[in-house]
Amino acid sequence: MTIGKPAHRYGKALLTVLDEGGRPLGEREVIVEQRSHAFAFGNIGFEFMTVADGAGPPGHAGLWLDVFNTATLPFYWSDFEPQPGRPDTERLHRTAQWFAGHGCRVKGHPLVWHTLAPSWLREKPIHEIEAAVRARIRREVAGMADVIDSWDVINEVVIMPVFRNEEHPNAITRLARVRGRIATVRLAFETARAADPGATLLLNDFDMSTAYECLIEGLLEAGVRIDALGLQSHMHQGYWGEDRTLETLERFARYGLPIHMTETTLLSGDLMPAEIEDLNDFQVPSWPSTPDGEQRQADEIVRHYRTLIGHPSVEAVTYWGLSDDGAWLGAPAGLVRSDGTPKPAYEALRRLIKGEWWLPATVLRTDAAGHLDVTGFLGDYQLSHGGRTAGFTIAAPEPQKVAIALQ
Repeated sequence: MTIGKPAHRYGKALLTVLDEGGRPLGEREVIVEQRSHAFAFGNIGFEFMTVADGAGPPGHAGLWLDVFNTATLPFYWSDFEPQPGRPDTERLHRTAQWFAGHGCRVKGHPLVWHTLAPSWLREKPIHEIEAAVRARIRREVAGMADVIDSWDVINEVVIMPVFRNEEHPNAITRLARVRGRIATVRLAFETARAADPGATLLLNDFDMSTAYECLIEGLLEAGVRIDALGLQSHMHQGYWGEDRTLETLERFARYGLPIHMTETTLLSGDLMPAEIEDLNDFQVPSWPSTPDGEQRQADEIVRHYRTLIGHPSVEAVTYWGLSDDGAWLGAPAGLVRSDGTPKPAYEALRRLIKGEWWLPATVLRTDAAGHLDVTGFLGDYQLSHGGRTAGFTIAAPEPQKVAIALQ
């Protein structure tokens, strides 16, 4: 059986199916179905903190789990630890456990960021700020290592030392200004790496200019080990389009690091005016989703995800919010309306992820020697026959011989 392109997302398993006695299962009908994608199709899980409070998951949990396999949870320092020494560890850990129990990968966001830095850190001397940052990173990364294996280690470093859009200067900007960008990133990454050597550690930014490229080049030249580059794409002012998206991906792919599209949004209502420079400055009393906007969003999300899946450097994409209820800036960026009903964009994305890029339960037949070839999107699969099952993984585009025994 064959499935279409892009070729780098698909592979072939050359199976030899064995029965419970280790004999080839020849000339038998079996059922093969996909269980998960290797690619990280993510969304934020902020609203799922209700599970840690005993209230259960939100009403749209089924819609979330039906499409997404990777949850980003909030570790904004000022909210996570509003008073020194009293972090919200247990609630975040329970929420991460809930996602892990539903077969999802979990990422923490972010460990270091100038925005939402705690006020109690503001007046500390630099050496105490640095010590607090290191201690915070060690505590979160080590303490969550059983459920979180990926972190946005440091967020928006390009603007960090020159950030001024606040009444009182924050401690992280002061640290970055005194120590410098590269030294600040180094201390964050090295501390996180020591706390969990197996974690995937990201550098994340919204600035897609050459300034981000210069920062990356400086870090790599300085020997800072970065596992993946995070690129934000909050498209409140309009869809980037295929050309701009591909040009951006190509510029950052040249560093040879995996790319994670960490924060993606597309609107289903009026767009933010183009002259707004800081998206946070745009405040309106109401920002509704519209029928025309919803159709536009559905078209754009398909085009955007096809573009991302089509580029071999992209390993993950996180959509920034399932629902309009509680969406960043109050924008109609969700894939589900505030009343819980799916927008056309949700259905369109589901048709890609669980339709075109998914192998449903399919009846196939082994040959006389028990051989069976299965082609599918990279990920985990299950084969079943006569009430017994066996799992296998399609891990790479190159054909791989795999012997599986029914249990």
